[in-house]
Amino acid sequence: MEVPLLRFQSLTTDQIQNHNNCSFPFLFSMSKCLKQRILFSGYGFSFNKTKWKKNPFWEIKCCSLDRGLQPRPKPKPAKVDIDVSVRSNFVRRPSVGLCSQIEKLVLFARYREALDLFEIFEIEGGFDVGISTYDALVNACIGLRSVRGVKRVFNYMIDNGFEFDQYMRNRVLLMHVKCGMMIDARRLFDEMPERNLVSWNTIISGLVDVGDFMEAFRLFLNMWEEFSDAGSFTFAVMIRASAGLELISIGRQLHACTLKMSIGDDIFVSCALIDMYSKCGSIEDARFVFEEMPEKTTVGWNTIIAGYALHGYSEEALDMYYEMRDSGVKMDHFTFSMIVRICARLASVEHAKQAHAALIRHGFGSDIVANTALVDFYSKWGRIEDARHVFDKMASKNVISWNALIGGYGNHGRGSEAVELFEQMIQERMNPNHVTFLAVLSACSHSGLSERGWEIFQSMGRDNRIKPRAMHYACMIELMGREGLLDEALALIRGAPFKPTANMWAALLTACRVNENFELGKFAAEKLYGMEPDKLNNYIVLLNIYNSAGNLKEAADVVHTLKRKGLRMRPVCSWIEVKRRPHVFLSGDNRHPQRKEIYQKVDKLMLEISKHGYVPNQKTLLPDVDEQEERVRLYHSEKLAIAFGLISTPYWAPLQIVQGHRICGDCHEAIKLIARVTGREIVIRDAGRFHHFKHGHCSCEDYW
Repeated sequence: MEVPLLRFQSLTTDQIQNHNNCSFPFLFSMSKCLKQRILFSGYGFSFNKTKWKKNPFWEIKCCSLDRGLQPRPKPKPAKVDIDVSVRSNFVRRPSVGLCSQIEKLVLFARYREALDLFEIFEIEGGFDVGISTYDALVNACIGLRSVRGVKRVFNYMIDNGFEFDQYMRNRVLLMHVKCGMMIDARRLFDEMPERNLVSWNTIISGLVDVGDFMEAFRLFLNMWEEFSDAGSFTFAVMIRASAGLELISIGRQLHACTLKMSIGDDIFVSCALIDMYSKCGSIEDARFVFEEMPEKTTVGWNTIIAGYALHGYSEEALDMYYEMRDSGVKMDHFTFSMIVRICARLASVEHAKQAHAALIRHGFGSDIVANTALVDFYSKWGRIEDARHVFDKMASKNVISWNALIGGYGNHGRGSEAVELFEQMIQERMNPNHVTFLAVLSACSHSGLSERGWEIFQSMGRDNRIKPRAMHYACMIELMGREGLLDEALALIRGAPFKPTANMWAALLTACRVNENFELGKFAAEKLYGMEPDKLNNYIVLLNIYNSAGNLKEAADVVHTLKRKGLRMRPVCSWIEVKRRPHVFLSGDNRHPQRKEIYQKVDKLMLEISKHGYVPNQKTLLPDVDEQEERVRLYHSEKLAIAFGLISTPYWAPLQIVQGHRICGDCHEAIKLIARVTGREIVIRDAGRFHHFKHGHCSCEDYW
């Protein structure tokens, strides 16, 4: 096969696309970064424009070049060679036993013990260490990602006069790359007296892994000039780089070149293409590449499912999962982790429970990633006891696992348990991060644990060397607002070591709404208007404050401002899953096939709770919903969803409602009484938190 050469031309994308026989495989449109357009050419292809619109990869035909091969350039001599001559007075001692032990330890993945044994060589020195032992020590350093181990092994090799061949040079380079030592790796690469494709692939893939995509492309160009060739691994790496740059034009040209070189069907290339097209926003092209795969592997399925999930096509992703299951392809822990997260988006507890069962059935019951995803899912969707059960059964936990459960307890209003879990985490010597503190401080604010919250907040910098961020301050402002300490909350905002953020002022505004502080609420709202002039919810919270205080003139001014800015309160919905099927309701909805029974049930409930003191609240507006819904207050979406749940589920089953808006005060009071008269537990996840209604009480204690 004729191996083409590459040349640079300054052509635009339009010029190439409008030319029938374009001579290119790679057009690097990086003018924003490099301020130039580089045409990486060596292959050409032509295409049928009509068919291209329907299928971008139809009839790609490559055109041969007129010119022949040029002689391969000779490698430049290195300035510094890592070979070191053996000293004349150097005496080697046999070390067969120690070397054999090190190699066996590495073979059984006991890397730390292998490096501990290697310390004998370092202390006594002069041992005759063979290439197989050094190779094993390289594997140990890579397995541990140990920077210190890399320096120890490499320095010992140099100090003891080890003569590097091409294989060991590449291995040492790989060791530095895998341990994130890219500066040292680049120096070693530049000093290599001779480089092969393995050398180039190692340094290029390392650059892509650390996100230096531009430098990776520059080296790729240099490699192509030297070898005029590349394998499937190289193309897969460069396709990843184009995905990182989000330049689909480069990805398409790399795709065309893989087809020319007959490696387009390679599994790694195909999966990289699916990922690239997904991240660049073309899920249709990603699906086309997937369907063209001769063998659909586990990685291929996972990649296309992740692509659909990335673009919000959760139902399509779930359908692909079931196709994968029916195809008989083996699933791994990544598959189940993705599906659990997709179920979290769909609020589908039943599908998640199926995925949980399948995860255990396929032998991934102890996988930390999948189990953490389950803890997070159950916490977010009202199954906190199930989340704790999964957490307790985990053989090993990371900080993400702890954060998920602590945050779950906080969102469910169980602050004391969140704090206890945080203290247990500290006792088990798991270092908390800023997310941990955000979760536990949020739990304290939701449950009114003021004193404990302050202790934890002050311990961030004192005991853990973590600087509080704006979100941590927002939690403390909410905590003080819950205690009615609005002046102290304002002082905390003004005393912050950085410029106050919108979420800090929003927390103060919410506190003013609950405490009906008109003047301070107006001040906080004005601050928010300057920072988020088009955020609807800020105006609505202030409107609620004015209405509650009876300041109708000021309320009318807010409504006028909304109309002037063109901000319209959007319609909202609530939904409930019954028998694995979601049922969606709007306020005053008449579309449901059981609407007659639903409205009758709502009327009956309103009559019953009125006997227990319920009086519709005419002052409180919904926080972020359509004005016309006020005319159908008795038939708000959450009330319709609850009524449907009551007539469609067994009397002992708890109801779980999800809604995209913050629950209004009138519905909150009504649902507390509905939970009392029906004896049902009702869990509502609104835009801010969970509300557990049981026996006439709510877990939020009327602060939300």
